[in-house]
Amino acid sequence: MADSTLTAIRTKVRRLTRSPSAAQITDAEIDEYVNTFIQYDFPEHLRLFSLRETFTFFTEPYVDEYDSTNPAVELDNFENRYTTFHEPVYIDGKRVPFYQDRSQFYGIYPRTNSVVTVATGDGVTVNFAGTLTNVPILKKNVLFSSVDANNNSLELHDTTGGTGTTGILTGAGGALGTINYVTGAYILAFVTPPAAGVSIDAHTRPHVVSVPQAVLYFDNKFYVRPVPDQAYRVDIEAYIRPTELLSAGESPELEQWWQYIAYGASIKIFQDRTDEEGVQMIMPEFKNQQRLVLRRTIVQQSNERVATIYTENLNTQNTGNWWNNT
Repeated sequence: MADSTLTAIRTKVRRLTRSPSAAQITDAEIDEYVNTFIQYDFPEHLRLFSLRETFTFFTEPYVDEYDSTNPAVELDNFENRYTTFHEPVYIDGKRVPFYQDRSQFYGIYPRTNSVVTVATGDGVTVNFAGTLTNVPILKKNVLFSSVDANNNSLELHDTTGGTGTTGILTGAGGALGTINYVTGAYILAFVTPPAAGVSIDAHTRPHVVSVPQAVLYFDNKFYVRPVPDQAYRVDIEAYIRPTELLSAGESPELEQWWQYIAYGASIKIFQDRTDEEGVQMIMPEFKNQQRLVLRRTIVQQSNERVATIYTENLNTQNTGNWWNNT
């Protein structure tokens, strides 16, 4: 079988760029160009069938937002490992709508705040405690507000959502507090006291926990609605970045790609050398290799009929014994 390893790619790059000597360009430098092309150029030039896989994470009770800061749900650095996310989306095995437009998503699941007065200032007291009744409430959507005797704003809000069911409240001047998102228990410690007779209001977003029925992807975060009451598996189709080549004997995921990668890396070398003639010289074959790489995806997808509103019924009718189709 023809060699498709990083060693073969290096040799091809040296021949294409007329750089036979390590004094002109080292293997380490070639590897950097190769992996830059693989990781950043390749997945944007081509969306290949073989690079599409299932991306999975698991929800947590009372948590609606999931991003790469959620180590408990294995989302570490997902925005750099995957290029794009697509339908279909399944939660607990059931297909659900997938949104990328916040106006559509929140049109169905409104972001309506509840504002209630929890206490009244006396001009002296800075510490307050109590329990909200309209619970549970969403993380990162809690605000306690009032004003002091000089009409300066007083506020405590949660920004990170905390860990577990308890969040940390912070405010201007060092004000601190805590909030339990499930029970509604809160502790407030303002730096200056709310003015006498002025209300202290809680701005929260109550919700009802249940099995999630929809997913929003926005700002490299996933949002689920309704807010989950327990752990559920979420499966989303995604395009993953090709794996970089780290050792001389390593080959790309599909060995067929090796020449395309070599041409792509060579173009980047010519570009850094400002050798436009070199770029133009190998560009036709680069495009040819690109077509060859894409061919497998085209043939694979050509077997699938274009989906219409009748597709599901036709697929249902065409199942069963062969004599039912004659």
